[in-house]
Amino acid sequence: MENPEYYLPLLMILALAVLLFSGFPVGFVLAGVGVLFCGLGFLLGEFPWVAFYNIPLRVYGAVAHSIIFPAIPMLLLMGVAFEKSGVARDMLLCLQVLLKKVPGQLAISVTVLGILLGPLPGLVGISVATLALLALPTMLEQNYKPSVATGCVAAAGSLGVIIPPSVMLFFLSSQMMVSMGHVFLGVLIPSLTLSGLYLVYYLFRGIIDSREGPQPEIKGPGGGTLGLIFYAAQNLVLPVGLIGMVLGSIIGGLATPSQSGALGAAGGLALMVIKRKFTIPNLHDVIKKTALMTSMVFFIVMAANVFSYPFRFFGGDDLIADFLWGLGLSDWGVLLTVLGIIFILGFFIDWIEITVITLPIFLPVLDKLDLSAHLAHPELSKLWIGVLIALVLQTSFMTPPFGFALFFVKGASPPSVKLSDVYRGAVPLVGIQLTTLFLVMGFPLLATWLPKLVFD
Repeated sequence: MENPEYYLPLLMILALAVLLFSGFPVGFVLAGVGVLFCGLGFLLGEFPWVAFYNIPLRVYGAVAHSIIFPAIPMLLLMGVAFEKSGVARDMLLCLQVLLKKVPGQLAISVTVLGILLGPLPGLVGISVATLALLALPTMLEQNYKPSVATGCVAAAGSLGVIIPPSVMLFFLSSQMMVSMGHVFLGVLIPSLTLSGLYLVYYLFRGIIDSREGPQPEIKGPGGGTLGLIFYAAQNLVLPVGLIGMVLGSIIGGLATPSQSGALGAAGGLALMVIKRKFTIPNLHDVIKKTALMTSMVFFIVMAANVFSYPFRFFGGDDLIADFLWGLGLSDWGVLLTVLGIIFILGFFIDWIEITVITLPIFLPVLDKLDLSAHLAHPELSKLWIGVLIALVLQTSFMTPPFGFALFFVKGASPPSVKLSDVYRGAVPLVGIQLTTLFLVMGFPLLATWLPKLVFD
């Protein structure tokens, strides 16, 4: 306690927590706190001058030597191209045509669209806002209760966090040091379970309350069955097939993540050509949006490395580990505590900051957990924990009163929709999310069976 080095990691965490709520951009806060405490440590004689040279080397190495990060710009370009081509709107209309006799077909269509396209934008806010602008007015026009409509849009948009090939999974794979193929397969059954529970919920709502979402007269394409097949192929099969190729090429080891991302980007541009949206202004807009999103993501990643270097240099990892083990908790208690902290952080900051700041701090603690008695495949314990983290993050984005996916959908709603409506609509969906989380926690095979089957 007498050594000033002991207090520096604590002061770094305190400064970061305060400044994150100041409204300053996250990247500037991370880098600023890191540089400030490097200087403070130098003045106190705890941070040698030569250590300053390691900071740019660390930042460069974190990005340049990764096989994961080069794929991020390509996946983001794929998502922006999908949005610009009008694929999302055409897919929603196509799903409505195919499901027009199913109770609650519009809510189910929006959820399926979230499953298919949610991972592409990369950020929860963009996914939720896009679906809100696309589907919310139609749901309200068809007499869906505001609470049900907003809850459906928020849940469908936040599904993109955990469904492959979500950009977050690339970061999670890198931080947890688990192969991308294992991560994709590990989250597949839990994410499909969650999605399936959503669909069952909306189906039963449509059956029980016939006044909610009455089935409108939806005109399908002409040409009978052949015309319907061609319509579905153009508006549903092509984009879904492209996503499947990106996902399958990574899982099957046929391509590196960056090669798969390039395939997705080329496919997204090809869809713009097919949809007759490939013009110079549209291409310029796609490239501009991709560059802005990529710059934001990579700036936060680099800034997080500037922050983490002095934090670890001052023994911050050991400090956090000593604190958690000092609570006298069991291995399960430590795991639940870490998941609880991540859950609370998810109220206020996006997954990028959590995966590049919080996970590196907690990883030394998580690595020491011994939960082998609970796991059928103990060697995949890090994968199981990573899946739990992904589910916790997705749940926190939807939980009232602070889940910020709810604020995004409220911002895109008409003035007649109240925030209390958004909260009411989220409650049953959060219950479904917690059910899925506890299922994966109690039955780890949901996360480990498929990767074990495929790769062994």
